[in-house]
Amino acid sequence: MTENKGSIRVAVVGVGHHGRHHARIYSAMEGVELVGVVDNNQDTAAAVAEEYNTKAFTNTAEVMGGIDAVSIAVPAVSHFDVAGEFIRSGIHVFMEKPITESSEQAAKLVEMVNESEIVFQTGHIERFNPAIKALSSILKRPQFIESHRLCLYNPRGCDVGVVMDLMIHDLDIVLHLVKDKMKSISAVGVNVLSPTEDIANARLEFEHGCIANITVSRVSKDNMRKIRIFQHDAYISLNYRKQEGLVYRKVGEEIVMEPVPTEKSEPLKLQLESFVDCIRTGSTPEVTAEDGKRVVDVAEEILRDIDARKKVQWVAT
Repeated sequence: MTENKGSIRVAVVGVGHHGRHHARIYSAMEGVELVGVVDNNQDTAAAVAEEYNTKAFTNTAEVMGGIDAVSIAVPAVSHFDVAGEFIRSGIHVFMEKPITESSEQAAKLVEMVNESEIVFQTGHIERFNPAIKALSSILKRPQFIESHRLCLYNPRGCDVGVVMDLMIHDLDIVLHLVKDKMKSISAVGVNVLSPTEDIANARLEFEHGCIANITVSRVSKDNMRKIRIFQHDAYISLNYRKQEGLVYRKVGEEIVMEPVPTEKSEPLKLQLESFVDCIRTGSTPEVTAEDGKRVVDVAEEILRDIDARKKVQWVAT
């Protein structure tokens, strides 16, 4: 892939809650032209286009010939079809998480990307959280990880269960930190206010002994996004929301605490800047299509285990 030194022409497809922030960031990004926003709701597209001084469209075909790259922020059920249109047209793709709604679709999408010459980045935003970025100088070999992601109930996003909606973030981080083959998965999930699971817990065991315990809920009275990592010489506690953390170490007979050195910034901005930089330089994205597929593979295993346990409980009652 050749280096691109000109202005990168970008469109955003889907300008609801997430997509409008993509439009905001691109509109202010140096060396980027926000060509337009696409949404099947004409009023939504028009409002976002007016706010960020660009054009509104209701059909992807209308922007296809005039852009170099696209951010896709439509519901997950449409990810595969929409991404396929742009990949076949040789347009670089940023895809909001999850990469697709199924492993089968993810495998096909990865194959399409590998046969193309485009940059494809999967939008796992916590990889760009300054607290996670700061771990590179601290992390050695995690032995136990505990993660909690809790939020207030919001009907938006309930088109998928909490595993694909929230846990997908933590699965990506755990797989990124551990870098080991999965040995076993055990999971439970409960429907509370929606047809799919609203609370879920997964226990992941890796071949070399690390265990990750992940809890997510979208029916909590509080918002929480935290991860704790234990390794042989330290206990690391990170707060995603505050973009800060603490490291605890034993020095002599005392436990010494020190802050994780972070430089606070907007993760989505860092993420999209990285995507544009990869287009310019032809470098590999930090979160690839293969990364996105692996997370969906694990999420599907978790959902299968949740479903199997529900069936056993149903028979028992």
